[in-house]
Amino acid sequence: MSISPPQLLRTDTPDGPCAVLRGRWGAADLGQRAQWRVLRRQLAALPPAPDLAWDLSGLQWLDHVGAQLLWNHWGRAWPARLVAGDAHRTMLERVARLSVAPAPPPPPWRLMNQVHRLGELVLHAMEHVRFFVQLVGQLGLDVLRLARAPRRGPWRDLSGHLYRMGTTALPITALVGFLIGVVLAYLMALQLRQFGAESFIVNILGISLIRELGPMLAAILVAGRSGSAITAQIGVMRVTEELDAMRVMGIPQGFRLVLPRALALMLAMPLISVWTTLAALAGGMLAADLTMGITPAYFAQALPRAVQVSNLYLALGKSAVFGVMIALIGCHWGLRVKPNTQSLGEGTTASVVNAITVVILVDALFAILFKNVGV
Repeated sequence: MSISPPQLLRTDTPDGPCAVLRGRWGAADLGQRAQWRVLRRQLAALPPAPDLAWDLSGLQWLDHVGAQLLWNHWGRAWPARLVAGDAHRTMLERVARLSVAPAPPPPPWRLMNQVHRLGELVLHAMEHVRFFVQLVGQLGLDVLRLARAPRRGPWRDLSGHLYRMGTTALPITALVGFLIGVVLAYLMALQLRQFGAESFIVNILGISLIRELGPMLAAILVAGRSGSAITAQIGVMRVTEELDAMRVMGIPQGFRLVLPRALALMLAMPLISVWTTLAALAGGMLAADLTMGITPAYFAQALPRAVQVSNLYLALGKSAVFGVMIALIGCHWGLRVKPNTQSLGEGTTASVVNAITVVILVDALFAILFKNVGV
């Protein structure tokens, strides 16, 4: 049998028009430019139609490339009438089974669509702001309620949160603070040694760690550790319908869920900040002794003269603010979790990211407002 190029002919039969395929429909034959141009014109002249039959019995060769070409030409649907051998039909069925529908084309870019999308984002953000403001207002009312009737306060919850968010965070904050102090001391030693100003490492470490890095580092660690835990705890209560049960029983969610966590972090954050700062100073003291020969005795003697006590008060004050903000953001995202696991994961991620961002923004605001304090 002679080898013939791929062909597509139209014939009329008693049952209606029929498209007859001839020759070799393979990758090697379809790859020849001259034969492909002829076949492309023949395919364009015979678009798929409901009354058009397809006869593949005269094919000499059909591989996956030819079968894919036919399947695409048919619009990824079987024709009403098809005459084909078992091998050719098996090839076509395999191509049809493995073919993936093409992705829909992206919608054209329009200015009004972008404006509409921006408006949706703004409205979504304003909804979060409104809910957060309501949460802050409810926290203020719950504090007044606690002040009027302290005996009825959730003290057991407060004690448990103080332990979980404060005491259990001491090892990791001490380790990270110590390592940060070592790194800062080594980096500063390289620069101060060039100018013979090794003694000023006490001033730099004292101001940077006590005033800024200690509180902010502790807040970032607590935001990633306790902020996510708060969101996950309340989010699981949403998934298990415990929040709905509390609403049905008349138990105020703000007083039982938000208030204990906010008070616990407000009390624990200043202590964690001091602990982290002390660990960082210990690391810096050790590195200064090893690199520049500054003894711990000199470091401890020079530190009170180099750093005013107002820096410590400022650090404690903003640490308390950090704690309240982390707790409120964690509760905010936890209360907005929908009753499904995907929303729980998204809310936990958003809680950590927003808490860390707010900590850095609040720290920058404190640095601007109190730039002349303790310097």
